[in-house]
Amino acid sequence: MNTFKASLIAVALMSASGSGYAKANQKIVDQISQFGVKYKVTDNQAAQHGVDCAALGADWSACNRATITLTNHGPAIHSKDWAIYMSNVHETLKVESDQFRMVHIVGDLTRLEPTDKFRGFAAGESVEIPIINEYWQLFITDVMPRWYVTSGDAKPKIMIDTDSDDLTTFVEPFGEQWKRTQDDKNVLMVASSRFDKNSDVALLPASALRGQIVPTPLQIEITAGDADLSKGVKLDLSGLSADKAQAVKQRFQLLGLKEHASGYEISTRIDSNMLNAELAIAGGYQLVIDKEKAQVVGYDQGGVFYGLQSILSLLPADGSAKIATLKASDAPRFPYRGVFLDVARNFHSKAAILRMLDQLAAWKMNVFHFHLSDDEAWRIEIPGLPELTGVGGKRCHDLTERRCLLPQLGSGPDTNNNGTGHFSRQDYIDILKYAAARNIEVIPEIDMPAHARAAVISMEARYHRLMKMGKTSEASEYRLVDPTDNSNTTSVQLYDRTSYLNPCLDSSLRFTDKIIGEINKMHGEAGQPLKTWHFGGDEAKNIRLGAGYSDINKPVAGTGLLDMRKEDKPWAKSLVCQKMIKEGKVADLEHLPSYFALQVSKQVKQHGIEKMQAWQDGLKDAENAKAFATERVAVNFWDTLYWGGFNSANDWANKGYDVIISNPDYVYVDFPYEVNPLERGYYWGTRFSDERKMFSFAPNNLPQNAETSVDRDGKTFTAKSDKAWPGAYGLSAQLWSETSRTDDNTEYMIFPRILSVAERAWHRAAWEQDYQAGREYIGGETGHVDRQALHQDWQRFANLLGQRELAKLDKRGIHYRLPVPGARIVDGKLNVNIALPGVAIEYSVDQGKNWQRYDAGARPSVTGNVSVRAVSADGKRFSRTEIL
Repeated sequence: MNTFKASLIAVALMSASGSGYAKANQKIVDQISQFGVKYKVTDNQAAQHGVDCAALGADWSACNRATITLTNHGPAIHSKDWAIYMSNVHETLKVESDQFRMVHIVGDLTRLEPTDKFRGFAAGESVEIPIINEYWQLFITDVMPRWYVTSGDAKPKIMIDTDSDDLTTFVEPFGEQWKRTQDDKNVLMVASSRFDKNSDVALLPASALRGQIVPTPLQIEITAGDADLSKGVKLDLSGLSADKAQAVKQRFQLLGLKEHASGYEISTRIDSNMLNAELAIAGGYQLVIDKEKAQVVGYDQGGVFYGLQSILSLLPADGSAKIATLKASDAPRFPYRGVFLDVARNFHSKAAILRMLDQLAAWKMNVFHFHLSDDEAWRIEIPGLPELTGVGGKRCHDLTERRCLLPQLGSGPDTNNNGTGHFSRQDYIDILKYAAARNIEVIPEIDMPAHARAAVISMEARYHRLMKMGKTSEASEYRLVDPTDNSNTTSVQLYDRTSYLNPCLDSSLRFTDKIIGEINKMHGEAGQPLKTWHFGGDEAKNIRLGAGYSDINKPVAGTGLLDMRKEDKPWAKSLVCQKMIKEGKVADLEHLPSYFALQVSKQVKQHGIEKMQAWQDGLKDAENAKAFATERVAVNFWDTLYWGGFNSANDWANKGYDVIISNPDYVYVDFPYEVNPLERGYYWGTRFSDERKMFSFAPNNLPQNAETSVDRDGKTFTAKSDKAWPGAYGLSAQLWSETSRTDDNTEYMIFPRILSVAERAWHRAAWEQDYQAGREYIGGETGHVDRQALHQDWQRFANLLGQRELAKLDKRGIHYRLPVPGARIVDGKLNVNIALPGVAIEYSVDQGKNWQRYDAGARPSVTGNVSVRAVSADGKRFSRTEIL
């Protein structure tokens, strides 16, 4: 046999062998993907029950126990060549089985794999795998879907039991595992406790809501008689530009009011001289509604637009076109009334964003803060840098991360879900135009220097592509990492040093200049000049160097024990950064984020953008707002109040920053609505924020809130500040989208509680007190706040939501959250109530087979298990079902 022929035979044999191996691997993957999967939280206070959480390195010695149960529905498996990938947002510290181990990859991506002691999965066998995780698991969304199986080069497959956003398919009920600590004072919301909470809010008659506008006007005089719009409207929109006029017409049509030559006349004009000083600000207007016609006089186009929205606000939900006659003088409380949306953690469609913008406009919100990048993804097309979306806008199972980012947050191994996606230049321009037509400014955020992994990995893919082409200089042009930096750091979301772009590199500044320039061009093409650049700036730190950890050689009681010799600050081992510090260009490593912000502010100014904005911790080492190149600098203030935010907010205002109140414990809409494990959201700042809590928020007197709310553990707290408070510039609600994987998820979290934020951003209530330095508010003790006035105001507002506003959300196709009813059975009679009176309630006595409309006057007799749920006005959607 000649050598050539022998080699051909060898290749053929290897190919056959490889093919067989691949088929065997695929068979394993296919079979394990069909395994039954159950996840059960077994102990959220493991440290109190014999687990040495400190020795495991848990932050503040807090850890929980859980059990994964895998059931093999097929023949026995003895191979050790397989792995199950899953998203663990709380790091697994230990596997209490010698057959398995958990390997942390990056971020929340974790691999479960067999050890050498793995005994196999017998046919029909269920195997329990007990694990210990850091922190707690209190809500079902702590567990992520779409676990997937790999084996060699086989195609990964999602485990079928986990392939759903309905997490109840594999996550066991939490039972008693809903408390963070033994003395957790929160109240679990079930039918009976919810009934008690709702019991002080009654259904008001329609007459009590007559003439009520949301958000509440500055001054209003409701007069006798109604205006009849049933024959349509004759609109004179000469006070508006063509795009705004078209947006107004679309809103009138959506709510059933068609234009007609003989319809009810509505005229508009801009006349700033006609308005008194209180109204002579952006968005101010006067509205007069007579029986024959209505007139809106605005300080500017925004005022005209808002006056028209007020007319539409008066429309009842029953299809009637009669509205109260009245006179209103109105102007916004804050110039900045914003909503922040994160599309990086999970992508949200252009259609969903347009729906949201419609509703923000109707409620007089005027800023859309657009979070377009983070560790998990880059979501906007940048000409000349295709890798940003080609790699950074996708997630898939590619361990090299040259084609895509690794899966995170339950996105699974494929690109066919909201882990993947981006906006084209034209998409973004379309959104800008749509927002501008609704009097909304779009503020783009590209987060840096931390939360930048998508950009870092994308630019590394670009670097390697161009290096292969021999384009050495071009390859390094936008590189964001110093190859000498091998620092061991862990970000808040468990990423390594690739989470941080290097602020000491000239190439990093070239990158930021390129991004700012390209996005600025998009604004120019849209006819909407970019007024504010959001730098991001948050959480540029190694979480393992936080107060909740200590050195194993110098242990501090109550902390997690780590070998601190192995922990580094971000960029600690970058030779470029070390050189900068040695040369005195920056004081130390901690000053690097603020130093970088100062450098970027110069670029922002050079691009003709007048304002820079950031999360406040990203600017903490700058002297004050005047240190930046831009004319103005704003901060999103996000300290929780009960951890001192009621006092630290003043520092930022006193340093000259425009302070935008963005507190997690009151206006983060990615937190759960109520304390119930079936609700969606993270909860590090609070266990719940519902419409009522947000409505009761006093954004311009932060200490006051200690009297009307509780901390994360349901406990009262005390607040006082002796510092001067120049006042807030604005109020913003935030949706971080880690647990909101779909558009429906997102709308559920935002609506309807965003209307409470809109109310507080536009209108200062009579029960809100002036800030007074030195005044102490003690929860449960002091009585500075007029609680009766607050309650009456909330009852009015809750009825407006339940009887009017939710039905308008139905018309726009928004998947808002319907409140879950409260219920009790008393003497065999079913008593049901709801947080937003006017929302219809149904009940079932046959486990949901048949539903009947609940009539509070009838109070039906019931026996056995009873189910209750809320139903939308259009009858198309239902709340979560509660079983008594």
